[in-house]
Amino acid sequence: MNKVKINRRDFLKTSALASIPLTLSGIPLFATANPNSSFINGVNDKILVLVQLQGGNDGLATIFDSRQYANLQAVRNNIIVPESSIINFHNEYGFHSAMQGMKDVWEMESLGIVQNVGYPNQNRSHFRSTDIWNSASGAEEFISTGWIGRFYDLNYSDYPNGYPNADNPHPFALTMGKIVSETCQGVNANYSLSLLDPFNPGTALVSAEGDIPANCFGDALSFVNDTVAQTNAFASVISEAADAGNNLSAKWDNLDTELAKKLKNVARLISGGLQTKIYIVQLGGFDTHDNQVVDGETTTGLHSELLKELSDAICAFQDDLNLLSVSERVVGMTYSEFGRRIRSNGALGTDHGTAAPLFLFGSCIKNQVLGDHPEIDTQVGIDEGVPMQYDFRDIYGTILKDWLGLEENNVLNVLYPDFQALPLFKESCLMVNTTTHNLLQDPEINVYPNPTVDKVQISYFSKDHQSTVRVFDSAGGFLMSTSVYGSNMSQHQLMIDLSTYKPGSYFIHVRNRDFSKTKKVVKI
Repeated sequence: MNKVKINRRDFLKTSALASIPLTLSGIPLFATANPNSSFINGVNDKILVLVQLQGGNDGLATIFDSRQYANLQAVRNNIIVPESSIINFHNEYGFHSAMQGMKDVWEMESLGIVQNVGYPNQNRSHFRSTDIWNSASGAEEFISTGWIGRFYDLNYSDYPNGYPNADNPHPFALTMGKIVSETCQGVNANYSLSLLDPFNPGTALVSAEGDIPANCFGDALSFVNDTVAQTNAFASVISEAADAGNNLSAKWDNLDTELAKKLKNVARLISGGLQTKIYIVQLGGFDTHDNQVVDGETTTGLHSELLKELSDAICAFQDDLNLLSVSERVVGMTYSEFGRRIRSNGALGTDHGTAAPLFLFGSCIKNQVLGDHPEIDTQVGIDEGVPMQYDFRDIYGTILKDWLGLEENNVLNVLYPDFQALPLFKESCLMVNTTTHNLLQDPEINVYPNPTVDKVQISYFSKDHQSTVRVFDSAGGFLMSTSVYGSNMSQHQLMIDLSTYKPGSYFIHVRNRDFSKTKKVVKI
């Protein structure tokens, strides 16, 4: 009988085991491989912690601008928290009353907020939008690899064959939970292991000993044996780091939430010397179509509880990193598939929307609110969401380039060719030869006439000679795009014809290397 060779991908496709999630106390024996393509050379010790807010966080109930409060109250009076309960933290900006912990992180000078983050042609499906954020694809692209997976694939595309090894003895990424994160899906495998208990990550015996038959079954059995041995090796370094690590913050003492437990374990593993660069934690429950608040007690309810859990856990985590003297090596970022609509619904909730604020935390993060707070129109339609100002892929790319050391040409390949870096990090923390990214502060864009019957003229000043101008509908759907050229340090002008579109609200997004700005225009 001829010996039939079977590779990892073929085995996973054909074996009955492919549909069974094999884990060792939370660490999977393998992750299914997906086809498609493209980390750095391992020269720095920086760490990234991703906090996924599953369900679509309501940014308008998370961060407030006192100048917009009255208008916001007019369109969501059944769910808005009282203005007197908002926690002021910077000029006109305030946090939801449950977010004292986040204000404490701001006062540590370790919190950055990017307003109105999304992507062109927003998809309001949980599944598809999550896929877009995890893969960093365009709304019309379907990519089977994750952005962190492609990042690692640049140098480690042979993973998992031969890992761990002398050069890479530690896991590349850890998802603190039962299921590995799709952000880490590479061409051949997922670079993330799932982990429930770092003190007891688990080991397993090989499936069979002795002679293994030289046939298809034997190849499959050998694969399982090799994968178990690999997982046991990773489990060993994880438990060693957990035993060697520590937690010093007293802020953990009164926290018994799942997110706090996960981030506490991450801090301990980092302090214990684990060389893992990417950690992913998840907090679910943000799909607040109903009962987002308690009727008549709007500072309480599901969303309030989630924001408190998030805020307190990040505050304890940052305090712990400071006390452990590792804070300059770690930054974190929250993300969620979309924001909620501007108008609340009749069920004390909010429906799927468009853009939302994103938090960055760490002692190397620039303490700032980047971007404009959403302008609230009291005549806003029921389908209208917060328009996008910043593309989430520019945040990803800035982290890859300025924090993890990826060269810009590779950032373009891993993410998208239109990448533009943002000023997210303190200059003292930037890597050698990394340039700073200074944006124009509050650039003025004039749109006239507004409202309009058919055409609008857009004018703005820019140092950059080229801009991209795009038009979106009230739900974030992409309608048209054009480029504007002019000399440097000049006034740029463009006429846009809206005559073929039905009456309603539209958003004009202007983006160049000086700024990213969105203006609303109403067609009557």
